Amino acid sequence: MPSGAGPSTAPAENPGGDSPLVHLLARHCRRIGAEGGAILRADRDGRIHILAIHPPPDKGAEPPAWLTQALVSADDVLAGESVVTRGLHDPEELYGQKAHRHLVMAPLPGGGAYRGLLAFAKETADVDAFAADVGHVDLQIPAMDLYGLHVAASGPRGPAPRLEPAMAALAGVNEPDRFLAAAMAFCNELAARWQCERVSLGFLKKHYVELIAMSHTEKFSRKMHAVQFLEAAMEECLDQDVEIAFPAGAEADFVSRDTRELSAHAGRTAVLSLPLRHGGGVVAVATLERASDSPFGAEEIESLRLACELCAPRLVDLRRRDRWLGAKAADALHRGLGALIGPRHTWAKLLVLLLAAGGLYVALATGEYRVEAPFVLEAARRQVLPAPFAGEIEAVSAAVGDEVQEGKVLGKLRTVALERRLNAARAELFEYTKQADAARAGKKWAEAQMASAKARQLTEQTHLLSEQIEKASIKALISGTVVAGDLERFVGASVEKGQVLFEIAPIRSLRAELSVPEDEIADLLAARRAGEVRGVLAAASYPQEKIAFVVGRIHPIGEETDDGVTFKVRAELRTTRHWMRPGMEGVAHVRLGRRRLAWLWSRRLVNWLRLWLWL
Repeated sequence: MPSGAGPSTAPAENPGGDSPLVHLLARHCRRIGAEGGAILRADRDGRIHILAIHPPPDKGAEPPAWLTQALVSADDVLAGESVVTRGLHDPEELYGQKAHRHLVMAPLPGGGAYRGLLAFAKETADVDAFAADVGHVDLQIPAMDLYGLHVAASGPRGPAPRLEPAMAALAGVNEPDRFLAAAMAFCNELAARWQCERVSLGFLKKHYVELIAMSHTEKFSRKMHAVQFLEAAMEECLDQDVEIAFPAGAEADFVSRDTRELSAHAGRTAVLSLPLRHGGGVVAVATLERASDSPFGAEEIESLRLACELCAPRLVDLRRRDRWLGAKAADALHRGLGALIGPRHTWAKLLVLLLAAGGLYVALATGEYRVEAPFVLEAARRQVLPAPFAGEIEAVSAAVGDEVQEGKVLGKLRTVALERRLNAARAELFEYTKQADAARAGKKWAEAQMASAKARQLTEQTHLLSEQIEKASIKALISGTVVAGDLERFVGASVEKGQVLFEIAPIRSLRAELSVPEDEIADLLAARRAGEVRGVLAAASYPQEKIAFVVGRIHPIGEETDDGVTFKVRAELRTTRHWMRPGMEGVAHVRLGRRRLAWLWSRRLVNWLRLWLWL
């Protein structure tokens, strides 16, 4: 069915039928306490098919809400390849209320063009634990790969005869949570499915096979002759890493002496030993025995091989986990010592020896402690020339990069309006002066005072306008290089009062401003108190040139930057180069003496741990 369109009308399998896949799903639902579960499969066209569902739906009934949600979200889950959780809200729940039921979906990798998906629904408050339980349902993944490929090849006719008993055996092994119980279930399932008188399972222990479980037998002694014959036949199978059957056909190319002796001891029975592989090697052997008139055929051997491949991961995982802590530690110590002093892994041991020598060198050798910090070159002095008043640029006689002397005119503002105002003010001043003189001659003292006050006001205005006209010529106040003020293309443009027009700096007198990280400023301050601190810097444009410097003033207040808090440190250069310009950036190394390499490489981690652990 297309994803997101509801349940398929023609699924690849009968999802609620009596199949091993349904039984396997039902067992996992009971184990994790889920109210329902489903196994879905996506075909080459992206259509989602329901392979199995538990509990089985009633005929003609609407699919449950959690299944519909699983079908809608199937594409997202398969594309993300991770466990996905969805809240299931009941119709009577209020908007925004936290869901009590949850749907957890997990993809099953593998299968080529056929991808599998698990979906489980449960009412729980601990969603993370539920998701973890679903994520651990991974022992059926190989079965899903084979099952999906089988369904694609055989169509809706049902599972192949060889696959059904293999999956039934897997379901039986998945039920117990302890290793011995799972091993016994494995033997009993094989004995029941293939009509065997006895099925035995042995695991590799050091250099020999140890019998672990026998069908329908809870206790046995390794001193029994039957056990010894069984273990010998199992070791024969393990050494050759191939299925060994007795009686065998004329074309058989394996050695079956111990298997023949086992058959003779058991009364001339038919015997079949199969290796269980995990992690690229044989880890166990299963030996099946039944009446001599029913030898194992090729199809049965293939089906048994499939059952062993499906059940091996579960058995190995339970055996590894179902041990007490002391045994696990002893086993880990034994493997470690064996790998350390044994004759194998020569290159690995040589690598460990070299690492040990390197660690000793790091602990004893010393290196120079250098604080690395970015820097910016800046002029020791800088003169900023702003616009003296609001106006228009009339002329520009200097450009960026020009060397200028003190007093040189760099530019000029338009003064036509100011000159007109100055002439008008002077004319009014002349008129009011005449009025004041005439009033005093006629002894009109009040008029004389008023005219004199107006004349004084106009006098100040003329002085101000004259000063502004004089300042309209922007002159350099120091000798140096124009580092800002590319105004040639802005002639005629308006400027505001105080707007920076030119900047002049003597670029032959430069210094560097370092940005030292806060976690290293304390070491720099301590070194500065002890004496003169030196270093070298290299600009990004000339990395091959190393310029020596001496640390000068350290700014007492840190600044917040994108890289954290830094402190500005002024560095006085010992020499300058012709290519050095203000604004150039690079990296500076401040030398703070020699320290042990172990201290140098672990300093940041140790400081972080001290701060985190409050030591």
